[in-house]
Amino acid sequence: MAEPKPVLPVHPPVAPAESPARALIDNLAKKLGSAAGLPDVAVLLPCYNEATTIAETVAAFRASLPGATVYVYDNNSTDGTADIARAAGATVRREPYQGKGNVVRRMFADIDADIYVMADGDMTYDPTAAPDLVALLMRDQLDMVVGARVDSEEAAYRRGHRFGNALFNRITLAMFKSPFKDIFSGYRVFSRRFAKSFPASSSGFEIEAELTVHALDLKLRTDEVPLPYGRRPENSHSKLKTYRDGARILWTLVNMYRTVQPFRFYGLIALVLAATSLGLAAPIVATYLDTGLVPRFPTAILSAAIMQLAFLMLVCGLVVDAISGGRREMKRMRYLELKVASAPEAPR
Repeated sequence: MAEPKPVLPVHPPVAPAESPARALIDNLAKKLGSAAGLPDVAVLLPCYNEATTIAETVAAFRASLPGATVYVYDNNSTDGTADIARAAGATVRREPYQGKGNVVRRMFADIDADIYVMADGDMTYDPTAAPDLVALLMRDQLDMVVGARVDSEEAAYRRGHRFGNALFNRITLAMFKSPFKDIFSGYRVFSRRFAKSFPASSSGFEIEAELTVHALDLKLRTDEVPLPYGRRPENSHSKLKTYRDGARILWTLVNMYRTVQPFRFYGLIALVLAATSLGLAAPIVATYLDTGLVPRFPTAILSAAIMQLAFLMLVCGLVVDAISGGRREMKRMRYLELKVASAPEAPR
């Protein structure tokens, strides 16, 4: 079966000479943070034991986005990551609760900016693409831009990670009609509205899936740009555990589906239970019509109990759907309370 085409546009990387917002972003890059009216950009780098690459990553983002503040949130590293990042010019803070989701929650809560650029500290993402991502977000008044990973080297992805990423992308498409090609990309740009209305609940690597579902649930304006994804250095290792984190991500997606689409979730359970009940009752009803007798009372009672449970699931779906709608409205109202970072006119 052919893969469904995404609903949202997916743009190829824009060459500097062809970018309609290049003049704007070059101007912003020179004066960012030094004049009133320009957007305040924060680069967010959650890190755990990234001493090998963090200095290079910080330097690359400082060069790509001059004037932006680079924040490194150290998540209990034991290899001196925090000291190396501080020496490289980053503002270093600490998150004691282990897990990337906990770090992202703390970053969004602590840092006040107009635009947030989030990446990893392992230098697998391309920092030079950040200005174009920021320009795209400002120009089109988007709330999230995802840097979809296109591996430039065969070894950039572990085989299990490649398979899992493709599988979960398809699951998200089926559950939430997701248009994204890479829901687990850690390279994203967010508006202030997105960051401050995001009710983060994940604690680990499932945070990227939660970010994606938040955008889909509120129908926020997003885009996706394919970007090269590099290989880690030999002495740098991924913290993602294929099976453990894969199971947690799957559980998170199911829970988010129950929260975002409760009527469909409980309705599907009710449908399965009702079909089971009818399957058990069919031969009993047929026997009764032929003989006027009900020979299997236990089966009849079980069938009736399962049908009652099906109706209970349907009622639960209706109730939880009303609650979910109220929560969605609250998040939407919070989103609308926040200001928009507007792009100044490009120099003529």
